[in-house]
Amino acid sequence: MDFTPTEEQTAARDLAARIFGDLATPERLAATGTGSDTDLWKALCAAGLVSAVEDIGLLGLVLLLEEQGRTTAQVPFAASCVYGLLAVGAHGSPEQRERLLPGIRDGAVVVCGALPATGGVRASERGGLTGTVPLVPWLRDATHVLVPDQRLRLWLVRVADAGSEPVESTAPWAAGLLTLDGAPGEPLGTQGAYDDVLATARSAFAGLQAGVCAGSLARAVAHTNTREQFGRPLAAQQGVQLRAADAYMDTEAIRVTAYEAAWRRDQGLPYATHALTAAWWASEAGQRVVHTGQHLHGGAGADLEHPVHRHFLWGRQLDAYLGCGSEVLQELGELIVSGAEGTEGGEA
Repeated sequence: MDFTPTEEQTAARDLAARIFGDLATPERLAATGTGSDTDLWKALCAAGLVSAVEDIGLLGLVLLLEEQGRTTAQVPFAASCVYGLLAVGAHGSPEQRERLLPGIRDGAVVVCGALPATGGVRASERGGLTGTVPLVPWLRDATHVLVPDQRLRLWLVRVADAGSEPVESTAPWAAGLLTLDGAPGEPLGTQGAYDDVLATARSAFAGLQAGVCAGSLARAVAHTNTREQFGRPLAAQQGVQLRAADAYMDTEAIRVTAYEAAWRRDQGLPYATHALTAAWWASEAGQRVVHTGQHLHGGAGADLEHPVHRHFLWGRQLDAYLGCGSEVLQELGELIVSGAEGTEGGEA
């Protein structure tokens, strides 16, 4: 395994870091409120960072999402790349790819995902979908939503054909309640496509969590190096150093497991267990890191307006979205026992 970024992946990551760093400032994020930054989304698409994912693969996307996570930039980058660009590219028919991919690349088409499956959606023989999904991240930004039915078949639904109500979640992800009342859906891929898309999502959102944790820790390090107590920086205290060291190790564990899962998908290797491993680290370790980041800020960490609080909210939302650690661990154990690793890049 070699996780060293290629020249193309490095260039895309550096460009993403520059755009997120310039445009996703704390002041701008505060002004955005709970919605998305449409100007930032347009800038990312105009720079070709969405379309670049087709060339730099899932590992490249993970690198880009790390940069988003460092700034907690409010754009549907992960969702539209995972549930749109990569899902349609891997499992769409030639006609679907020709029709949908150009719009996804330039940001005119935004796809979100009602994954993981909750069993609340049923499909009729004619493809009409009925049911509700309580919370779909980025639904308020989306033109299409990828929905699994009770048999784990994937359907692409136009949001205009469904019912959508705003839902406020822990993190400002422009989420919504999805209501389907016979809404028409077009099938995407075979039944096995669900497993691949879910594993891809877990790998990608674990990468996003690695960035959130890295950003939280960076703020904590900067704070403890400049804040003094009894004439010494807080960072000189052994207890602070140990907490920061543990958070660093947790962040690296999230990062390397996300890299491994993404790399294996790009190489066409089975990666379902690796995606679950990354999700477990992102869930369990992620919430530890963002708690540490807030705690090391002392009283400032309790300020809801402080930038580190955004990392705390994002970390906890990603923890919930990926599934609590015990649930993910149980699914991982069952998959290992069954020996059903089979998820590979492309059509499963």
